[in-house]
Amino acid sequence: MSTTKKLAGVALAAALGVTTLSACGGGDAEDKTAGASDAPKSKTVTLVSHDSFNVTDTVLKEFEQQSGYTVKVLKSGDAGAALNQEILTKGSPRGDVFFGVDNTLLSRALDNGIFTPYEAKGLAEVKPEYVLDKEHRVTPVDSGDICVNYDKAYFADKKIAPPQTLDDLIKPEYKNLLVTENAATSSPGLGFLLASVGKYGEDGWKDYWSKLKANGVEVVDGWEQAYNERFSGSAGGKKAKGDRPLVVSYASSPPVEVLYGEPQPAEAPTGVSTGTCFRQVEFAGLLKGAKNEPGGKALLDFLVSKKFQEDMPLQMFVNPVTKDAALPELFTKHGVVVEKPENVAPETIAKNREQWVKAWTALVVK
Repeated sequence: MSTTKKLAGVALAAALGVTTLSACGGGDAEDKTAGASDAPKSKTVTLVSHDSFNVTDTVLKEFEQQSGYTVKVLKSGDAGAALNQEILTKGSPRGDVFFGVDNTLLSRALDNGIFTPYEAKGLAEVKPEYVLDKEHRVTPVDSGDICVNYDKAYFADKKIAPPQTLDDLIKPEYKNLLVTENAATSSPGLGFLLASVGKYGEDGWKDYWSKLKANGVEVVDGWEQAYNERFSGSAGGKKAKGDRPLVVSYASSPPVEVLYGEPQPAEAPTGVSTGTCFRQVEFAGLLKGAKNEPGGKALLDFLVSKKFQEDMPLQMFVNPVTKDAALPELFTKHGVVVEKPENVAPETIAKNREQWVKAWTALVVK
């Protein structure tokens, strides 16, 4: 979900690079606990992340005050780029915890052995379906659904029911209406490809995409272009005179349209085709060779705490993974619950991702 927070636009943009998310302490403070031989030398704990990590200042400061650690966030591009850097620096990591590896990249991270196992305090509250690594090398932090979104006004004006399933998208009434992202260059684009693999299997997804191409699907490089330029239902798309009323985005997109609408609408102008979704789960892990291992463990505990889990939806527009975390009213009023998203096992993705993307590119783009 490395592109998820882009849905919020400039309002949620965070400075890139190393950001100290604390009002106290300008640098690494030496531990002054007398006689504490096992105390860490530094009271700074560094979180390496993709660019979309965000947390409310007051929530983070509460953790820092309670734990005694100062948190620094090292933002490193999109999820794939950030993970690649950690693999290259394996054993001598740039930080203590890595956040942002999702189920499409999980096996790659685990196979490269960049994490130290740690069972976070509070893991018992995480819903079992999100615990994909029984060795606890990674801890589930959030989930989100990549889904087709639709422009409500377009379909109301045309008196056409919006599509609800992947099968619907290849019907004649939806010809030349869908824009999606390139699966080779975009996280939601890859997720949509995986949704088709989950639905139609390894033997059937190519036939589906052949039909989708024949039905006029448009492919663009990334989410920003698809959602804010080509999609007629978003605020950005309206300004850009986008003419595609269907777009691959996220189930959390409609609440964002409400939150940042000017003026704020009473109802989301966009809807979600709930039978088109692929579920992403994001994880964090203690990096092998971390300089501040106790601080890293405390930070992982914090990421699955109720305080962080309930703060997260309006900061990163993703869903909590713990049983006790409540969603904000914006999500419950304007969002949707995807009951049966498509899933593909991480090990299956790892084994086939490259060849699937190459085959998809040859079939759809070239």
